[in-house]
Amino acid sequence: MGNYKPGEHYDYQLTLGSLLNAPLVYNPDGEILYRDIKRYTYEDMYGRVHKLANVLSDLGVKKGDTVAVFDYDSHRYLECFFAIPMMGAVLQTVNYRLSIEQIVYTLNHTEASVILVHKDMLSIVENAYKQLKHVHSIILLTDDNDGYSSSLSLSGEYEMLLQTADDTFDFPHLNENTRATTFYTTGTTGLPKGVYFTHRQLVLHTLSALAMLGAYDNIGRFRSHDVYMPLTPMFHVHAWGIPYVATVLGAKQVYPGKYEPGMLMKLIINEKVTFSHCVPTILQMILTAPGIDKVDLKGWKVIIGGSMLSEALCKKALEKGIDVYTGYGMSETCPIISLALLKKQMLQQPFEKQIGYRTKTGLPALLVSIEIIDEHGNPLPHDGKTAGEVVFRAPWLTQEYYNNPEKTKELWVNGWLHSQDVGVIDEEGYLQITDRLKDVIKTGGEWISSLDLENILSQHPAVFECAAVGVPDGKWGERPLMVVKLKENFHGTISPQNLHEFMLNAAQQGKIPKYGVPDRFEFVAEIPKTSVGKIDKKEIRKQYGTSLSIA
Repeated sequence: MGNYKPGEHYDYQLTLGSLLNAPLVYNPDGEILYRDIKRYTYEDMYGRVHKLANVLSDLGVKKGDTVAVFDYDSHRYLECFFAIPMMGAVLQTVNYRLSIEQIVYTLNHTEASVILVHKDMLSIVENAYKQLKHVHSIILLTDDNDGYSSSLSLSGEYEMLLQTADDTFDFPHLNENTRATTFYTTGTTGLPKGVYFTHRQLVLHTLSALAMLGAYDNIGRFRSHDVYMPLTPMFHVHAWGIPYVATVLGAKQVYPGKYEPGMLMKLIINEKVTFSHCVPTILQMILTAPGIDKVDLKGWKVIIGGSMLSEALCKKALEKGIDVYTGYGMSETCPIISLALLKKQMLQQPFEKQIGYRTKTGLPALLVSIEIIDEHGNPLPHDGKTAGEVVFRAPWLTQEYYNNPEKTKELWVNGWLHSQDVGVIDEEGYLQITDRLKDVIKTGGEWISSLDLENILSQHPAVFECAAVGVPDGKWGERPLMVVKLKENFHGTISPQNLHEFMLNAAQQGKIPKYGVPDRFEFVAEIPKTSVGKIDKKEIRKQYGTSLSIA
């Protein structure tokens, strides 16, 4: 019970272990499943978390060590979300889509000593291994227990190691400011930047998300009776922190593994999934999947983040019965900063009127302060028109980039975390991101929002997906270029001139200034994406910045 003197208080620490206790009290028989392969209870998970800690301890993992994980969204990852930080070690969630050079850099930068790697990604570790300076043990993750071969000396297979491990581990009492997780941003220039979060930050983020998603009588509520399935990678900002929320609720959790349309639809239908989150690309993929017209998705609640939710995609999802809305955050913010919840009077409005707010960046989450500032750091009016850089304060923002003081100075200025996003705040308090500072199109001394252009063009019936960038222009400095993926049945029937006329009509309606109408429209088979599914505008500018194709 601890060595406390009579009358001495207990200094309670906010640590992840305290979150894991909740489902054992409220729903120990609640289900967690992985694809159609594995199904077990929260009580089982609790024992497996202890077993994993014993396995890692036997491999020499101690407080302060870093354990890296390469895996799809799985029950194993969820176990790592708890076991590794609860030991006092640091969980490194690795973006396996990075280049080998970037992966080597991140693993060496954190001094990762143990790697857990899915069989599908084993070749990545094999190619990187000779350059890794601190790794001494590798655990293999498999779905089917099939045979495998590797040039590496492996410590064993995950399930086999857990089978022989003790199901009781003496987790240490940790200070809440102990580092719990780390991962690296997927910037398009320079080396990846490491962000990290403490136990306290993750617990406070979880409690805020619980309140925002469940306490208010609003759209898209996430409660204990829901069935949760993440559709954003668990390596990316802890799958937006929602697995921690789902665990506290004791909700049924469904982990899909590798994102395959057939498997996703099978799980959504058979397991009656009611709550998810994803980038727009995933939602678009599901809404255009073969046979989707025969599937009932009514009651499925989906938060969209990572990229703008266009009004056209929002409308399409709502028509299908999906309760969709926007969330906003960054790698550096743990990530939830705002959610596009509706105010009381808006809840009674028809969907057509709600769409404008469901697609906004949203209202600040509990304990979050948001401001927009000018280039001198002065706050700007909340009039829905005046744009400035978006800055935040919250108790879970990363305090620094790991071992990168120069970039940290750019991140934190005058006590505010600087997002590098441009936005406006309206009279109702809703934030709307209008662009990234680096993506604003500057033409003839005026700024044009690339997101506004994308939102308008996405409403054209022939457009499947689009992206707007600024490209060099001798007269105006920059001019907007639209890269467009057409819907299948419109190939050969739509010309760049048709789209130009559509955008010109929007300008005549006052939706964008006339100088904001793009001159050029490039039709492509696929729009370049980053490793986390965001539109890669740097790559688009690289490909089309000197293109001669003019509408």
